[in-house]
Amino acid sequence: MFFKKINEKIDKINKTLEKSNLIEFSYIMGSKKEILKRNLIAGISRGVGIGIGITIVTALIIYLLRKLIMLNIPVIGDYIADIVEIVEKSR
Repeated sequence: MFFKKINEKIDKINKTLEKSNLIEFSYIMGSKKEILKRNLIAGISRGVGIGIGITIVTALIIYLLRKLIMLNIPVIGDYIADIVEIVEKSR
């Protein structure tokens, strides 16, 4: 009876630790190589993500500016045409 309750408590603690990834966290904190590897991969992933995101946002802005030029709004159209021309020359 007593050992059954202890086993149930141990199983409950084990499940809680598995859910919180505490075992993986303690493994990572113990290994300097693992910390370096994870941070390197995370940094590269962020850099690539930022590069792709900026490219997509810039392309969308240029696309929308071109559509505004087609509307032939007198003052805004000329201003936007100059901006698009400058951006295309810098490519």
